[in-house]
Amino acid sequence: MAAPLSQPHSVFARPAVVVSLATLCCLLWGSAYPAIKGGYALLQIAPDDLGGKMLFAGWRFLLAGLVLLALAWATGRRLGVRSGRDVGALFALGATQTALQYVFFYIGLSHTTGVKSSILNATGTFFSVLLAHFIYRHERITHRKALGCLVGFAGVLVVNVSPQLARFDVTLLGEGFVVIAAFVLAAASIYGKRLSQRFDAVAMTGAQLAIGGAILLLVGWAAGGSLAHWSWDAAALMAYMVLLSAVAFSLWTILLKHNPVSLVAVFNFLVPVFGAVLSAIFLGESVLEWKNLLALVLVCAGIAMVTRAVGAAARPATVTAPSRAADHP
Repeated sequence: MAAPLSQPHSVFARPAVVVSLATLCCLLWGSAYPAIKGGYALLQIAPDDLGGKMLFAGWRFLLAGLVLLALAWATGRRLGVRSGRDVGALFALGATQTALQYVFFYIGLSHTTGVKSSILNATGTFFSVLLAHFIYRHERITHRKALGCLVGFAGVLVVNVSPQLARFDVTLLGEGFVVIAAFVLAAASIYGKRLSQRFDAVAMTGAQLAIGGAILLLVGWAAGGSLAHWSWDAAALMAYMVLLSAVAFSLWTILLKHNPVSLVAVFNFLVPVFGAVLSAIFLGESVLEWKNLLALVLVCAGIAMVTRAVGAAARPATVTAPSRAADHP
């Protein structure tokens, strides 16, 4: 059965709000690229230390989840768990959206290049649009949506222009796992959109991040990982990672709750662009390269195409569809 339409009168469904908050989320996630690299250096996590990477991610997401749960409690928000089935649903969301996709992504990343991973991870937008087509009757794929996704993906390709692309060998543990991670995240995000209709969005995000973080910690310890080189700089960087995760994931969940999946998902193309630009800034490289500027233009053009397509499709539905109120996040 198709899911109900999002609240047409929510402030989070206003175009300016969607563009601003979705761009902010992608900017924060883009900043995670240099931040993670910096964390690995400060904590002396070797490139092949999968256990150490899982511990680093586990603490990041567990603490981010606890911050959001504390915020939800302090502001009077309640998760709304009423049964063991609700607990199972939240556990499934945290185990997939945070833990499983992260494990797949980092195993894949360790068997391929960062350039290829950035490109293949962007396929998650296509998976989101495709899955939404079959799950939500008001999110059918149109020619404009498809073209917008292709233009946005072209931007991701441009920002990753590299001689490495000439040798695009494919392995299951490398490129295959990165694509699987992108699919898991897309499917879990749509599942999270459904759950957000009956749970408070902020509290739900906190719960799934905490659950996923705890699972990643167990994976890291089981893999023999350790984080023995903490310093004030490393702690400050971890605090920033916790903050960006808490803000970005909670805002993204709220946007998905109140908007079509395809409208929000297309902004994901901005993440590798912001990641490339911010990495260049922190690594002292040239930011104003032609490929960065062209990539940003292509990604923004793709977003505009999908946004207009979704807006055109939603106008008739907004007038005729009955209002179905959900708890304000």
